[in-house]
Amino acid sequence: MISAVKVESGGARLAMHDNKSLLSLFNMSTQIKDKEAFQRINFLYQAAHCVLAQNPENVALARFYCHTEKMISKRLVLRQDPSIKRTICKRCSSLLLPGVTCTVRQKKHRGQRQTVVRCLSCGLIKRFLSNPNYKLWCEQPEALLENQPKADINPQKEPKEKETNLMNEEKKTTS
Repeated sequence: MISAVKVESGGARLAMHDNKSLLSLFNMSTQIKDKEAFQRINFLYQAAHCVLAQNPENVALARFYCHTEKMISKRLVLRQDPSIKRTICKRCSSLLLPGVTCTVRQKKHRGQRQTVVRCLSCGLIKRFLSNPNYKLWCEQPEALLENQPKADINPQKEPKEKETNLMNEEKKTTS
């Protein structure tokens, strides 16, 4: 069984994990914000997969589960991992499973290989570059919260004084 929660030092994200690693992730960080929402989103994503695995013609129910999952994450401002976003159609919210609800083709465009995913429900086409050296932003070290530069605790008061001086000068020139 698959699950869709990934916990990082900077917060939680939705991603693919097996159940053993999911339990260890939850035990490591018990202070996850909106833990119940992540569990619900995880359940909906798994339910959509199970529905399509048991009956591939039941696309409407899987689409409902994915749409509900997207709305929960949007309402609570929870970030979804790119691997999860890529498996859900942006237009019709249907779960994109190759050969069942989408077609996947490899094409060459302008000298670069692309993976072209086409949703069979609405016809939306997604293109992903097939560059083995490419890293997503969330996979780069700069994206982690612990690698970000720390902000000053005591902000300087100079910018405010400069702003008021500029505003006073503008008033003088207009009058």
